[in-house]
Formats: sequence, C-alpha cells, structure tokens
Amino acid sequence: MKHWKSICVYVCALIGIVILGFAAIKSINLNQDCVGHLKRAADANTIELAQKELSTAISYLEENNMTEGYTSVIYKTPDEDVKFFYDNLVASQKELNDVMKNSDQLTTTNTLMKLRETLTDTNSDGKTVVTRPDGLQYFPNNVGWAIARTLASIALLAGAILAMIQLKL
Repeated sequence: MKHWKSICVYVCALIGIVILGFAAIKSINLNQDCVGHLKRAADANTIELAQKELSTAISYLEENNMTEGYTSVIYKTPDEDVKFFYDNLVASQKELNDVMKNSDQLTTTNTLMKLRETLTDTNSDGKTVVTRPDGLQYFPNNVGWAIARTLASIALLAGAILAMIQLKL
C-alpha cells in the first residue's frame, strides 16, 4: 500500500510540472517571437527599424491565428480583445509605411513617439510594459489552457497532500 502512495505522489507531481512547464514555454515563445519585438519597435530610433520589428510581431500573430477573438475564458472585456490589439498594430504599421515614404525629422520623431505610446504602458510598479491582452500566450486555446492549468494545480496539491500523508506530517 505504501508503494502505491509513492507512485501517486510522483504521478501527480509529474502531471503538474509537465503542464505548468508547457504553459511557461508558451509564455516564453510569445515573449521571444512577438512581445520582445513590440518592445524593440517601441524603442526604435528610426522608422525602418520600428517597421522591421513591428512586421516581425505582426507576422507571428498572423502565423499563429491571433488576429481576432478574446483571451478571456468566462466573459469578454475590452482589454482582452485580440482583434483590437492586432488591428492597432496593423494601423501602426501602415502609418510607419506612410511616414517612411515622405517625412521630415519632426514627423518621424512624432510618429516614433506615437508608436511608443501605442505599444507600451506603465504598470503599477512604474515599469514600462508592452500593451497586450492578458492571456495572449494561450490564445486561441485559452479555455483548454485554463482547464489544463487548473488540473495541474489540483495534481500538485493532491501530490503534496499524499506526500504529507505518506510522511505522516
């Protein structure tokens, strides 16, 4: 009987760690392939550099079917609107293209400042963060990921309880 409890502890821990590991990988991938490029576009000093970084982020969103919908699981709120986020990036890209064709220094500077304001916000800690819908890393499978992360938490909790029972804590 004691052997069975040990196996359950390990299985629960493994399930929880694997699911949460994959969730972490989703977040890392979004940061590397999209959000990081948006931050670089916001920090760019030339229209060409901003255009390149913004194009990379937009391509990632299009390749991963992240162009419309909501990241929310239970109810829809404006800050979770993927279509608005995507359309705003495309509009910024168009504006960069227009400015690149014929611009003076003042127009270029104003456009880059506007892009920075569009792409970034200041969080409650005073840090500059890229504006994006919460949960974008799990989109378009937010419901599945919410269920998987809940199951991972339950598995880890069950494993911890079984381990304490086994150790008689």
